[in-house]
Amino acid sequence: MDAIKYVQEQMITKSEYPTFRPGDTISVSVKIKEGDKERIQIFKGNVIQLNGEGATKTFTVRKMSSGVGVERVFPLNSPFIDDIKILKRGKVRRAKIYYIRKLVGKKARIKEKRF
Repeated sequence: MDAIKYVQEQMITKSEYPTFRPGDTISVSVKIKEGDKERIQIFKGNVIQLNGEGATKTFTVRKMSSGVGVERVFPLNSPFIDDIKILKRGKVRRAKIYYIRKLVGKKARIKEKRF
């Protein structure tokens, strides 16, 4: 029974992260373990989608790296995520912005939301 409680405690969603939506530009600090060393790598990009609910919630971040699109899917309550920062709020009209994959150059930009 102790193992079940431990897993449930680990799966509780971390509410310390800011709420973000598709179209937002965020930076995700990810812990990477190499051998016995641990370092933090920052992955900056646009949120393409939010998927799932509760403990199984995931989000996909896309960035352009030297002309090649790189997408990475993160579980929201992963122990490897150190921090999430919102850099820009984007203005999009869809929940899943897969169409951004086909766009190149200035067309691939997301309008910034005014506050």
